[in-house]
Amino acid sequence: MKYRQLGKTGISVSEIGLGAEWLERHNAADVKAVVERSEAYGINILDCWMSEPKVRSNIGAAIAGHREKWVIQGHIGSTWQNGQYVRTRELDKVKEAFKDLLNRLNTDYIDLGMIHFVDEVAEFNKIIRGEFIQYVKGLKKDGTIRHIGLSTHNPDVAKLAALSGEIEMILFSLNPAFDMLPASEDINELFREHYNENLKGIAPEREELYQICERENVGITVMKGYAGGRLFSAENSPFGVALTPVQCLHYALTRPAVASVMAGCSTPEEVDAAVAYESATEDQKDYASVLANAPYHAYSGQCTYCGHCAPCPAYIDIAMVNKLYDLAVMQEEIPATVRAHYTGLSANASHCISCKACEKRCPFGVAISGRMEKAAGLFA
Repeated sequence: MKYRQLGKTGISVSEIGLGAEWLERHNAADVKAVVERSEAYGINILDCWMSEPKVRSNIGAAIAGHREKWVIQGHIGSTWQNGQYVRTRELDKVKEAFKDLLNRLNTDYIDLGMIHFVDEVAEFNKIIRGEFIQYVKGLKKDGTIRHIGLSTHNPDVAKLAALSGEIEMILFSLNPAFDMLPASEDINELFREHYNENLKGIAPEREELYQICERENVGITVMKGYAGGRLFSAENSPFGVALTPVQCLHYALTRPAVASVMAGCSTPEEVDAAVAYESATEDQKDYASVLANAPYHAYSGQCTYCGHCAPCPAYIDIAMVNKLYDLAVMQEEIPATVRAHYTGLSANASHCISCKACEKRCPFGVAISGRMEKAAGLFA
C-alpha cells in the first residue's frame, strides 16, 4: 500500500481508503470481515458519515483494540432522528449525534472532523460565519477532533472551503463522469493519450478547484469515485463504455491534491478489487484509451452533469438532481444519503415548470423535463 500526506494535516493516509457507507446494510460479522481485510492490506483511513446506530457500533467493534491504526473521518451534522438519517445544523442535535459517534466507535477523538454535506454556497457562508464553525473549532481546541474537514459535491463550495483558512481538508465527489466537459465534435481530440498529465477535458471550475487545493495545501479525499458503480456498466455509464475499479481509482488519484479515495466496499472481495490498484500495470490503469474509444452516440441523451443546462428559472441545480437520480435508480432502494442530498436541495425536480429552456442548452440532447418528472416521482 502506498501512502500520501493529506494536505496541511500532515497525516499520512493510504491512497485507497474505506468508504463505509455500504456497510450499513451488513451485520457485525460482515463489517468486521471488511475492516480486517482492509487493515491487512494497510488501508488506514475510513469515512463514517452514517448516523444509523447499528453500523456505528459494528465499525466500533471491528476496530476495537487497534483504533490507533485508523484515521477516521467522522461527520458533524449527520444525525439519527425518529429512525432515519437527518442532516441538521441544530447544535443540540449535532452535539448529541457526535457524542454518539464517539461512544459507538469507542474512541475519545476523531482524526478528521467533517462538517457534513454542504452543497450550497449560502449554507457554507452561514456555517463559516456562525455558531456551527465555532462549535467545530471548539472540538479541535479540546482535542476531540484533530483537524477540521468538510464534505461537499459542489466545486464552488469546495473552493470557498479551500480558501477559507478554516478547512484543512475536503471530502469531494470525483470521477471522470462528474469532471468531464461536454464532448467536442471530435471525441478523440477530447481524450488524448496524455489526458492524464494535462487535465484536458475537465470542466474548468473543477480543474480550478484541484489546483487551488494543491496551492493551498488542502488535501482531498474522494467520495463517489465509482459514481455508485455506474461507471462499471456500459449500459449505465454516460460514456457508453465500462471502466474498471482500477481505472476509476487511477483517474481520481492523478488529480492534484488528492490523497486517498474512499472506495465503497461491502465485502472483502470488493476490498480486493480496490487494492488491486497497487499492483496494476500501466495498461490496466489506462482509462484514457477506453474513453477515447467511446462512441460519440453514447453521449447523446445521457447527462454527464456538466451544468451547461443552467440557468434554471426555478433555480434547480439540474446537474445535481440528475446525478442523484442516476445514483438512486441503480439501487434496489434509494440510499439514505442520496435521498437526503436530494431533499436538502433548496429547489428540486418537483419545482420544474417544464419550460425546457435547459434542453436547448444541453450539449447531449438530454430530455431534461422528462427526467425532472421521473426524479420528482422517484423521490416523492
